[in-house]
Amino acid sequence: MVSKENPRPGGRSARVQAAVHQAVRDMLAGMNRADVTIPLIAQRANVTPSTIYRRWGDLQELLADVAASRLQPETEPPKTGSARNDLQAWAEQYADEMSSGAGRQMIRDVLAVSDTANAEKCCIYTQQQLRVLVARADERGEAFPTLTELMDYVVSPIMYRILFDQVPSNDCVRGLISRVMPENTD
Repeated sequence: MVSKENPRPGGRSARVQAAVHQAVRDMLAGMNRADVTIPLIAQRANVTPSTIYRRWGDLQELLADVAASRLQPETEPPKTGSARNDLQAWAEQYADEMSSGAGRQMIRDVLAVSDTANAEKCCIYTQQQLRVLVARADERGEAFPTLTELMDYVVSPIMYRILFDQVPSNDCVRGLISRVMPENTD
């Protein structure tokens, strides 16, 4: 089951989603994850358990939906004055946030469900951030990798290391950027 998009922004559905998401975030922050249940979430959010089951299906789907919403960036990538430095600042922050304990748990939650809708949302969030960087570079007239190159040669290796290897260091991230944006040696 997939979290349904809110047909009426600001309506009852949006209020229920906000209350349930907040209840989940509060509970995960204050209690053992294994003790979090849909009836407890429902009680805290002041909704019935059937409301949660109808909208999300099960606890893992709900956790994936909450994680995906938490992974949505709140701001645009930082402006540093050059496309390369913008990319480096963004990629280092991305690697740091995604490799934190909370970041890894959110990634696990998003990937733990068979439905790919939340994983696709996370991919879209990342692509939106990268599109901002591509547009800035274009406005400045600076050479810059394509969105596909950034996803394949910067983001993918960072995520692979976070999931299966070690936390990527800033040196590692800078190395990935150097492969798609060799420094001028003039």
